[in-house]
Amino acid sequence: MEQNQAKILQKFKPFLWSFDISKMDIQKNKKRIITNILNLGTKEATDLLFKIYDKKEIKKQVENPLPGEWNDKSLNYWSIIFEIESKKTKHVLRYFRRKKN
Repeated sequence: MEQNQAKILQKFKPFLWSFDISKMDIQKNKKRIITNILNLGTKEATDLLFKIYDKKEIKKQVENPLPGEWNDKSLNYWSIIFEIESKKTKHVLRYFRRKKN
């Protein structure tokens, strides 16, 4: 599994550029990996993500986004894909934070 994990992380490296992937673990760092791939990943990277993680796990990360880590358009897109109500994620979106002030 370690060798397979290293190959997977190598494919994700362009989207985890600020992290030392040699120290990452697919399970321990899944929140970071899922967030970065959904935000920055290519179609190939997102396809691989859905092969590695259960759809429920990926949806969970979109429902409970890391504040300040999501691109508004990406979060909106994945919220639509997973049919997540915007009220669950809007506290993270810059658009809504700006509008309040």
